[in-house]
Amino acid sequence: MSSFSLLSFSLCLLLLCRVSQAQFGSSQESPFQSSRRRSVSTRDECRMERLNALEPTRTVRSEAGITDYFDEDNEQFRCAGVSAIRRVIEPRGLLLPSMSNAPRLVYIVQGMGLVGLVMPGCPETFQSFQRSEQYEREEGERHRRSRDEHQKVYQFQEGDVLAVPDGFAYWCYNNGENPVVAITVLDTGNDANQLDRSHRQFLLAGRQEEGRQRYRRGESIKENILRGFSTELLAAAFGVNMELARKLQCRDDTRGEIVRAENGLQVLRPSRMEEEEREESRRKNGLEETYCSMKIKQNIGDPRRADVFNPRGGRITTLNSEKLPILRFIQMSAERVVLYRNAMVSPHWNINAHSIMYCTGGRGRVEVADDKGETAFDGELRQGQLLIVPQNYAVSERAGSEGFQFVSIKTSDRAMVSAIVGKTSALRGMPEEVLMNSYRISRDEARRVKLNRGDEVAIFTPRRESRAEA
Repeated sequence: MSSFSLLSFSLCLLLLCRVSQAQFGSSQESPFQSSRRRSVSTRDECRMERLNALEPTRTVRSEAGITDYFDEDNEQFRCAGVSAIRRVIEPRGLLLPSMSNAPRLVYIVQGMGLVGLVMPGCPETFQSFQRSEQYEREEGERHRRSRDEHQKVYQFQEGDVLAVPDGFAYWCYNNGENPVVAITVLDTGNDANQLDRSHRQFLLAGRQEEGRQRYRRGESIKENILRGFSTELLAAAFGVNMELARKLQCRDDTRGEIVRAENGLQVLRPSRMEEEEREESRRKNGLEETYCSMKIKQNIGDPRRADVFNPRGGRITTLNSEKLPILRFIQMSAERVVLYRNAMVSPHWNINAHSIMYCTGGRGRVEVADDKGETAFDGELRQGQLLIVPQNYAVSERAGSEGFQFVSIKTSDRAMVSAIVGKTSALRGMPEEVLMNSYRISRDEARRVKLNRGDEVAIFTPRRESRAEA
């Protein structure tokens, strides 16, 4: 009997392990691996001798906001296998529900609001009560309340990173007093995208002008997916009349993908303090996240979360799948860099990811070197501009007189960086003899190359040796 019980327990444990691996990926997976397609056509596309600072090439206006599209046909985007979109959502603006063929990270540059991500197969754990309009109009009658059940709604603020898997329905609402500005990077080269390497947005509501006139034979209007079904089928599927079915198709809706909720959006959601307290409680109790309870956001703008801090130079905050497990699911990560006046980031390269840099404030000089030892980029990156730094290309950033702030979205959930200068750098880890013979320098010079930065890591204020020291 005891042997049978032990066998049953072992089988259950094996099944649970299999389910866990299927949902989140194997924990034994190498950090150097990447879930991105490798093909001959992809390699042929990557001829990026010269990089350019990029700006949006097309703007689409909606009733309550603006959508700016970067040109995904640009060689740099095609090589990296990514697309980028910038949205501005006005107060009381609602970004209509949609889904995409590629996973994405959204960085909130400015503003605050609400976001919803519908996890397929998960229960509606939030209940809110709304007054019925019919009873509102009847004086002296007690207001009747109807119950609305929905999945969790999150609050976001400036500095938050939102993780949205491919194919998941997603919406966003600005409940603040200032416009929300968000930069979105989609990893179209990810294995999760089984279509072509272009971004395809599938609207669940509304209709909008196309950001690119590429898939609809020259038409400039994109309809929501319900428009592709017959009205009769929708009426039967939802169990509603034909008039309501036609409304779901939004045939005459000209508001675009960002609409204005005139009376605001009344939904049940926890306060930010309640969210933080719940997360802290889960950590203290050692509770693991399940598929339906996965966090979808984390802030990287808070200075207290910095991973690297130099009081004279600035700070770096990284976000990977170790800190936000859902990133393991979408194979992306993020990094926030704040440089003070004239400070710089040590020359480095990204070991296992492309890096999509977006300037959120100030301006800085960026230099990039390719595998031929030639300059791929040497120029200024200003607020609102984007630069793609390919995997293994060496890069360094230096702030101007007004400082330099940028966020980097990377195409690996555990993106790794190798510095060239400073503590824990590549040259610091080599024997002096190797440096002496590699660069034809003396032992004293090799020692200065290795140790002149002391214990400084990643960020420092530029300085040179005096002639006397040299």
